[in-house]
Amino acid sequence: MMRLQFAPYVLKFKQPAGTSRGVMLEKITAFLRIFDENNPDHFGIGEAAIFEGLSPEADERYFYKMVELVTNVKLGIPTDLSHFPSIQAGFEQAILDYSSGCRGIYFDSPFTRGEKSITINGLVWMGDFQEMMSRLESKLEDGFKCIKIKIGAIDWIKELDLLRAIRQRYDENVVEIRVDANGAFSEENVMQKLDQLAPFRIHSIEQPIRQGQPDLLRKVCEDSPIPIALDEELIGKFTMDDKIRLLNDVTPHYLVLKPSLIGGFSGAEEWISLATERKIGWWVTSALESNIGLNALAQWVATLDNKLPQGLGTGGLFTNNFFSPIYLEQDQLKYNPYQSLDRSQLADLDWRD
Repeated sequence: MMRLQFAPYVLKFKQPAGTSRGVMLEKITAFLRIFDENNPDHFGIGEAAIFEGLSPEADERYFYKMVELVTNVKLGIPTDLSHFPSIQAGFEQAILDYSSGCRGIYFDSPFTRGEKSITINGLVWMGDFQEMMSRLESKLEDGFKCIKIKIGAIDWIKELDLLRAIRQRYDENVVEIRVDANGAFSEENVMQKLDQLAPFRIHSIEQPIRQGQPDLLRKVCEDSPIPIALDEELIGKFTMDDKIRLLNDVTPHYLVLKPSLIGGFSGAEEWISLATERKIGWWVTSALESNIGLNALAQWVATLDNKLPQGLGTGGLFTNNFFSPIYLEQDQLKYNPYQSLDRSQLADLDWRD
């Protein structure tokens, strides 16, 4: 008989992580493991990476649904996870791992064989001007050619100064700049700020206004001098009709896909299919997963053959992360096929069933 267990876990940031929504010191997540009750040491692992303030299930329903899923697996009946994207993502991962022999290989590909890598952007977290400039210079020295900068929290003039300093040293053929406003701009100032950003030849801006303003978003996408990428706007669109309506009404330039927030790999693949039909670009971004979720996410991304730099993390944000076969060389995320997750690290977690 198949069994499922889950274990809550609190990831601790090495240093405060700032966004326009505030500063994070820790992040709650949970792991899922699936196994045959006759061989509990042979299990598939996944991560249900909830994101407080973004995940639609980020309340008491999250753990109630976990308990329901655990019970239903034992009974052999399905569970509706359509409104619980992080749990859907973690459950998919655990099943994929189990199905492939519990080896940490979610998707066998040239990536997991160590033959190919994934180009990623370098993320510059918010901070004061000097902190952000130092982080930026560090990313450039590390070999990143695409930089993503979170904006909207410090002094606006200082943020413009930062972008100006980049462009004075590097043109767009050397360093591609993406910015992420996390919904920081208002109806009153969004177009003015986009016009101020335009001279710096920005590749795209993620979510310039907060989600849930379709009329304003449509106008912004139509009139912006900078390509608009939707991120938070995709969250909570649970049906195919909801997704089609958004893309047809708003016509964005790009989608930023976080599987943990939009229904796992299956939910993200629906968005990819719809975007491809409409010639909308897209890339994938991690959502502050631990190395367990990041490993699965990177393996999936490697199968998609998307040439744009991806927004995948590198597992270096947390003090209490897990060992991973994924590593970074300059801006290339790689997989070491001779290493794997040490599953003994998971034995002492608070597994519940």
